[in-house]
Amino acid sequence: MSSKPEIISLLTNPGIIAVVRAQKAEQVPPVSEALIAGGILAIEITMTTPGALAAIRGVRDQIGDRALLGVGTVLEAQTCRAALQAGAQFLVTPICRTELVAIAHAANCPIMLGAYTPTEAQVAHEAGADFVKIFPADSLGPAYIKALRAPLPHLRLVPTGGVDLHNLADFLQAGCAAVGVGSSLVSAKILQEANWPELTRRSHEFVESAKAARKA
Repeated sequence: MSSKPEIISLLTNPGIIAVVRAQKAEQVPPVSEALIAGGILAIEITMTTPGALAAIRGVRDQIGDRALLGVGTVLEAQTCRAALQAGAQFLVTPICRTELVAIAHAANCPIMLGAYTPTEAQVAHEAGADFVKIFPADSLGPAYIKALRAPLPHLRLVPTGGVDLHNLADFLQAGCAAVGVGSSLVSAKILQEANWPELTRRSHEFVESAKAARKA
């Protein structure tokens, strides 16, 4: 099993975290395979996916060390512990639930706490969060990230919500540690049509865009 520093390194390089809100648990294995084929190294299965924890448990054996599997939309301690027992390699919550940090770290697992304001982001950092999820990021944009990091450069920010191929480079160049990419990558249409080749193609586009932004 990877150590926490190794997992953090994989989450930030190339820095694309695929946020998967599957319509049914059976979609999780083919979605994961399609994302991996496109170069995605971090996959977050949200708790809004039916049977999310069972799906994580099953797909962990299937993909092995080829990618990281995490659990998102973790809202309280019981779900946090259940996600860890299911084999989650990183945990994500859209809210600033600071009591989850100790649970995650006791299992040597990185955790991302949600925030929207500078105060929330700093509170998450002081609580020990490995990353701060800026959510929803669509109404804030890369300029907000740049402004936030000016007085708070120590924050490892991961904007989620509204990140797409058009603004991905701007978010990364504003100083984000990574980005969470949801429907602009794993769209409802792709899920409905089981169009896994298209998902792989999109994944490759996002990965290449991230790599180019890191070099710029």
